[in-house]
Amino acid sequence: MSKFTWFTGRGPALTQQQLQRREALSAPALFDERPLHQQRFVVLDLETTGLNMRRDQVLAIGAVVIDNGAIDFAEQFECTLHRPDHQASASTLIHGIAPSAVARGVEPAEALLDFMEFVGSSPLLAFHAEFDQRMLARALRQSLGYRLQHHFFDVAEIAPLLCPQARIRQGGLDEWVAEFGLQVHQRHNASADALVTAELALMLFSKARRQGIDSLCELERQLASRRRRQHAM
Repeated sequence: MSKFTWFTGRGPALTQQQLQRREALSAPALFDERPLHQQRFVVLDLETTGLNMRRDQVLAIGAVVIDNGAIDFAEQFECTLHRPDHQASASTLIHGIAPSAVARGVEPAEALLDFMEFVGSSPLLAFHAEFDQRMLARALRQSLGYRLQHHFFDVAEIAPLLCPQARIRQGGLDEWVAEFGLQVHQRHNASADALVTAELALMLFSKARRQGIDSLCELERQLASRRRRQHAM
């Protein structure tokens, strides 16, 4: 066996360095009662080849950090993944990532290791987070043999919890951006969407504090209570 490439059972072939990096990744932090403005969040957006969570692939990752109640512009992540068989499709018209950019992208295992090192132990935020969570989890499993266990908070779920008067029940990011009067200069770009999601999240966290929801534990309790009420209807 080469000292440079190890095969992890039926999983992906990884170099020894990649295996070491994978083993050194941080475990997700446990929820605690610290105020939301003292937490670090990674706000994530993915661009993909399509919307099929079993078949489509992650093309690009964009992320920004909320730390100490503000967006930390010194901490940003942006990466296009190398997909050798990628061809232009209907989704290309949405995200604008040309096949040539994908061909020049970073090898998936390296890109995903870089991203998870960027995440550290922090919880993740995304808009319609189930999609991003499932797509990221599958990419990590396929490219790294890594099981994603970090907690995701869905901004699309937090917004109606805190703003029932808005009467936006199944709204997308654009509807909530308009509700809060945020300025958006670009959409359907992973980094730009992550940034506007972070701006929206900060406004929602401000509302949460005024409503007595000022920790991850309490936020999760309130979201769980809302889910139970919805299921009972």
